[in-house]
Amino acid sequence: MTFSPARRIVIVVENLPVPLDRRVWSEATTLVEAGYQVSVISPMGRGWTAPYELRDGVHIYRHSEPPEAHSGAVAYAREYSHALWHWFKLARIIWRERGFDVIQGCNPPDLIFVLALWYRLWGVRYMFDHHDVCPELFEAKFAKRGLLYRVMLIWERMTFATASVSIATNESFRTIALRRGRMNSQDVFVVRSAPKTHLFLPGPADLVHRKGAETVLGYVGVIGQQEGMDLLVAAADHLIRTLGYSSVHFIIVGFGPQLPEVERDVQARGLGQYFTFAGALYGEDMLAVLNSIDIGLSPDPKNPMNDISTMNKVMEYMTLEKPTVQFDLTEGRASAADASLYAKPNDFEDFAAKIAQLIDNPAEQKRLGKIGRARMLEQLSWDHSAPQLRAAYDRIFAKMGR
Repeated sequence: MTFSPARRIVIVVENLPVPLDRRVWSEATTLVEAGYQVSVISPMGRGWTAPYELRDGVHIYRHSEPPEAHSGAVAYAREYSHALWHWFKLARIIWRERGFDVIQGCNPPDLIFVLALWYRLWGVRYMFDHHDVCPELFEAKFAKRGLLYRVMLIWERMTFATASVSIATNESFRTIALRRGRMNSQDVFVVRSAPKTHLFLPGPADLVHRKGAETVLGYVGVIGQQEGMDLLVAAADHLIRTLGYSSVHFIIVGFGPQLPEVERDVQARGLGQYFTFAGALYGEDMLAVLNSIDIGLSPDPKNPMNDISTMNKVMEYMTLEKPTVQFDLTEGRASAADASLYAKPNDFEDFAAKIAQLIDNPAEQKRLGKIGRARMLEQLSWDHSAPQLRAAYDRIFAKMGR
């Protein structure tokens, strides 16, 4: 379907460069294929350093990477003011070069509404792409609430009040949009994050990655304070030292502020020979590693944020026909259902026991893997999300009379 005049969109994302942010990239390319004119504003980083790039029909504008806030109001103010300044600067360039009708803001942070409010003066509408629940993210990251937590709630409320339409990554996020955000049900669409199954294909293992181990366990994702990497390392220690499973190897794919601490923990426990830290991998390199593992790990602890969040890594393991071990989280079960084993929340010993259960039963590994891939193909792949994304945009343009 094409539109005349063109429906013009600018997507704003702060915490990952594009196209590295796979959800944003899937959205952008899907909209281009549907006839939209799409521009993206994102930070630089991880090798994506060109200030401007036209890629697969998407106009990408990148700004210098902001310093990540680890603690305190001053650190957050520095990060977010840096981002805000660049959003306004690059949006002005895009406005001058090709214009836009809708701003799609991908949080965190819940501050992109400030840019949207400014351009509302020229008739631009705001589409909120709800990636993270920022108040709960703050609580998980800093283990407290306090003043900044209350500020996050205010920003979230203002974000929903500014948005004409919102897209949620799962049903839990949709509930937040309806209750805390007070949005009308017809203006909230569930667009799940998921791989494109025609690109994310199961394949043969690479023996180089397996390091001669009988069982290879994999993790892919951000390595931050809320991802539970301390629990993963503790579970590995218990699996190897206490339960006696020594022919195992753990491959950790990803980057993040806690990576050095995780590496120190592994060395301090004397587990260095059992771990490979592969760093940030993309495309075929990432697929080669994930296709070489036997079991995917999702050690995200149960907390108010993780319990209602969809973990991209779980979706990727399932797409590649890998069984998963994770803690028992509401949206974790909603995603994986019978394709995963679920450990007691935040109990690293039970997490290790669930890994051992799968190691001892290769047939069960295969059975769960097949359930997961079938679930992705039949219900959860990007092919099932793309129509919802298009419907959300049809809704926002209908509200504009177009």
